[in-house]
Amino acid sequence: MPLVDTLAFEVIHTSKKSRARVGKIHTPHGIIDTPNFVAVGTNGTLKTVDNAIVGEIGLQLMFCNTYHMMLQPGTEVVKNGGGLHKFINRPYPIITDSGGFQVFSLAYGGVANELKGRGTKKTDGSVLKITEEGVLFRSYRDGSKVFLTPESSVLAQKDLGADIIIPLDELPPYHISKEKLVESLERTHRWEKRSLDTHLENPKGQAMYAVVHGGVDPGLRKKSIDYLKDLPFDGFAIGGSLGKDRKEMFELLSYTTQHLPKDRPNHLLGIGDLPSIDFCIPLGIDTFDSSYPTKAARHGILFSENGPFNITKAIYASDYSPFSEEFSFAYLHHLFKAKEAVGMTLATIHNLKYMVRLMERYRQQILNDEL
Repeated sequence: MPLVDTLAFEVIHTSKKSRARVGKIHTPHGIIDTPNFVAVGTNGTLKTVDNAIVGEIGLQLMFCNTYHMMLQPGTEVVKNGGGLHKFINRPYPIITDSGGFQVFSLAYGGVANELKGRGTKKTDGSVLKITEEGVLFRSYRDGSKVFLTPESSVLAQKDLGADIIIPLDELPPYHISKEKLVESLERTHRWEKRSLDTHLENPKGQAMYAVVHGGVDPGLRKKSIDYLKDLPFDGFAIGGSLGKDRKEMFELLSYTTQHLPKDRPNHLLGIGDLPSIDFCIPLGIDTFDSSYPTKAARHGILFSENGPFNITKAIYASDYSPFSEEFSFAYLHHLFKAKEAVGMTLATIHNLKYMVRLMERYRQQILNDEL
């Protein structure tokens, strides 16, 4: 199939052993084979590697953060630079978020932990007000006030020009009452409908995924899907709090994924560690985004078929076996000990290549009905 004007999704094969499926997401900037891993380039780049290298590695989809791009350099700058693809020199598919995750991180003080059930709510004054219209917050860069609404979030993503965009949603923490969770879910649904309406006024070849919420309440998760599936979203993302630990998350996802429409792609937001991917692919999840593989690499944690290992340990100081075609493990160990930035670059490339190969293996296993 040639390049398309907007998103199209086809299921190639569904496993006879599970709900795992192999598919293709066709976008104006290329095909995304599913299931697939999505690397996170917060500011339009993956840390320590440039986008030319990322393209060579074979990462088909990259995640960029609207919140950060809004504050620096500003979406107008990106728009005037020809859009995100041209601005960052990435001719392949890109997905952007709404900015909501980062904004609510300010409200809940490390929302990544809060959404997973760790810690308690705390505010640092960065989020000033959450209303029906949107959320008022202070820029972490200069302290200026910014009012983010469903409409302004979508318009910012129109400036960026990503292939897949996300509606504005509220991200309440794990520790929240049922009453407040219902209130948040209903507001999120209204925000998502406003986001979609704004998007459909000028689609610009972009696709929009709905975001399924409901916290750790299975009934609310189904309610969210039932509401969103009747709207003309191009796909679905699973967001919000998914539990205090992997066990609770896996139980919730096992339930939630059963109710997702099968004719549209789905994405798991912010989850991309190896055990979670291994569990979730049989549930039929198509794409996963996470900064974990690149963050781990910057700390010297390398992925391998035998599990992750730490290149900074002394046992690698004299290990002259090949880490790559060009370098030995001893050399990479030396680079980390000498605090040379190129060590992080080489480790990041290694982990990203591992993720590409891993997803290729998963797709083959599904095609063989082994998974």
